[in-house]
Amino acid sequence: MTVPAQPLLSVRGLRIAFGGRPVVHGIDFDVGAGEKVALVGESGSGKTVSALSLLRLLPDAQVSGEARFAGQSLLSLPERALRGLRGDAVAYVFQEPMTALNPLYPVGEQIAEVLRVKRGLPPREAWARAEAWLQQVGIDEPARRARQYPHQLSGGQRQRAMIAMALAGEPRLLIADEPTTALDASLRLQILALLDELRQRLGLAVLVITHDLHLVRRFADRVVVMERGHVVEAGPVARVFSAPAHPYTIRLLASRPQRPAGFDVAPVEAANPATAVLTADALSVEYRVPRPGWRGWFRSATFTAVREVTARLGPGRTLGVVGESGSGKSTLALAVLGLLPARGDLRVMGRAWSGRVTADRPLRRDVQVVFQDPFSSLSPRLTVEQIVEEGLRVHAPTLSAAERRARVVAVLREVGLLPAEVPAAETAAWLQRYPHEFSGGQRQRIAVARALIVEPKLLVLDEPTSALDVTVQRQVIELLLRLQRERGLSYLLITHDVDVVWAMAHDVLVMRAGRVVEAGPAEQVLRAPREDYTRQLLAGAGPLVG
Repeated sequence: MTVPAQPLLSVRGLRIAFGGRPVVHGIDFDVGAGEKVALVGESGSGKTVSALSLLRLLPDAQVSGEARFAGQSLLSLPERALRGLRGDAVAYVFQEPMTALNPLYPVGEQIAEVLRVKRGLPPREAWARAEAWLQQVGIDEPARRARQYPHQLSGGQRQRAMIAMALAGEPRLLIADEPTTALDASLRLQILALLDELRQRLGLAVLVITHDLHLVRRFADRVVVMERGHVVEAGPVARVFSAPAHPYTIRLLASRPQRPAGFDVAPVEAANPATAVLTADALSVEYRVPRPGWRGWFRSATFTAVREVTARLGPGRTLGVVGESGSGKSTLALAVLGLLPARGDLRVMGRAWSGRVTADRPLRRDVQVVFQDPFSSLSPRLTVEQIVEEGLRVHAPTLSAAERRARVVAVLREVGLLPAEVPAAETAAWLQRYPHEFSGGQRQRIAVARALIVEPKLLVLDEPTSALDVTVQRQVIELLLRLQRERGLSYLLITHDVDVVWAMAHDVLVMRAGRVVEAGPAEQVLRAPREDYTRQLLAGAGPLVG
C-alpha cells in the first residue's frame, strides 16, 4: 500500500532519552489515513516508548524531533489542546489492561465515561452504547459484564474492554500496544475484523505495537522493525516477510515456536489411576454471582464455569488446554491447584485435595504453578534468592541457610539464568537483585526456578509465554521441554496460543463455555479437528510449524 503524500501521522527524527541516556535514536515512520502499520521489535527495542511519546505520556522523558498528526505538532501542542485529542481523535490501547482499567469502577461505567465526556451523550444513552461496544468486541452477556469490575473479568475480557473503551470515541488514529496478547486465535480474528470494518467506515488508521508476527502478516499493510532504538527495516508486509533484508528481521521471523523433531507422541497408560499424575472425572466448578435488580438483594445466582470435565495426564507428558477467554480453562487450572472448590472426582498423584492446610502440604509440594505475567507474580520487595528459596522454607524447613543457597544457585543455573562461570563472590551479589532488574524472559526463568526448587511432579503453566517476545518465547519453550525430559515432569498447559500447544503438548483439551468439546492426541486434534469450534480456533493461528 502506498503511503499518501500527506500522511495522517508523520514522525521524523524522533529521539527519546531518560536521564540523558538515549533509548530511541532518530526514527522516522508514517501512518496514512485508513492505513494499518505495525511497529515490531523485542522488549527494549523502543517501540512502546516511541508510541507513548506521541501523546506525551512519558513525563520523565526528554523527547525531540517532530510528530505531526493531521498537520498539528503533537510534541509542541499546548496540553489543553492535546487533552482534546487524547481519547477522541487519537486513542490508545495500553498493553496491560489490569493496570490501565480503574479497579474502583465497573467496566461499563469506564466506557460510558468516554461517551459522556467525548461525545456529550446523556448517561442512559452512554450506558446503552457502552454495552453495545462490549458486544461488538466479542464479550458475551454484555449487560452483565458491563456491571462487573476489572478483577471479575478474565484477562482476555479485560483486553476487549480496553479496546471497546478506545473505540468508543470513534478515533481517527488508534495506537494499540499489544492489543491481542491475551486473546485466543479466534477472538484475534474478530478484533482484527472489527478494526478493519471501522477502518473502512470511519477511515480509522491503526498503529499496532506487537511481537505477534502472525497478526502483522494477517492485518498490517506496512511493518516497521525496531532494534535497540533504531528502525532497521521498513516496508510492505508482503515484501518484508517474504524477503527480509536485515539479520534482525530474519531472526525474528525464524523465532516462531516449532514442534521438536521426534516429539514423543506414543500413547501413555494415563487411564490407569495408579500411573496418572492427574485424573479428573465429571469435574465441575461453580461461582456465586449477584442477581440483577432487586432480587440480588436477597439471593445470589450460580454460574457454572467448568462443566463435567474429564481428563487424564500421564507422567512426563503435557496436556494442553485451549479455548477462548471465559471458556473455563483457567478455572480448571485453579481447581487442579486446589485453590477452588470443585464437584466430581479430582486426584493429583492419586490424592484428592482435603481443604486442610496441614493435610494438603505434601500435595502442594508436588503441584507447582508458573503464572502468566512474571512481573506481577514475583514480589517486588524480595530478592531473587528470597523468591526462589521460599518454597524450601515451607517444605524443607530443616535445611540450613547455606544448603538453601546451594539449591537456589543450582536451580538458577539449571534454568539458564545464572551462568556457571560466575565466581562465588559475584554470585552472592547477583542473588540480591530484585525482579525489576531483569528482563521479561529472565523473570519467567526465575518463576520456573521458584516452582522447580521443591522438586514437583506436576507444573501448571498458565499462559507461560504470552507476555514474552517471540525470540524469548521460543527460549522459554525450549527450556520447559528440556526440563521435562531431564526431570520427567508433567505439565498442565493453559494457553490460547495454538503454536505453543503444538510445540509442547502431547494431548489437547478444547474447551468452550466450560465444557470439553474435543479431546485427543495433539497430532489428531490440531491437524485433523472434528469440531467446527476447533477448526475456528485453528483458523486464526495460521499454519502449524514442524
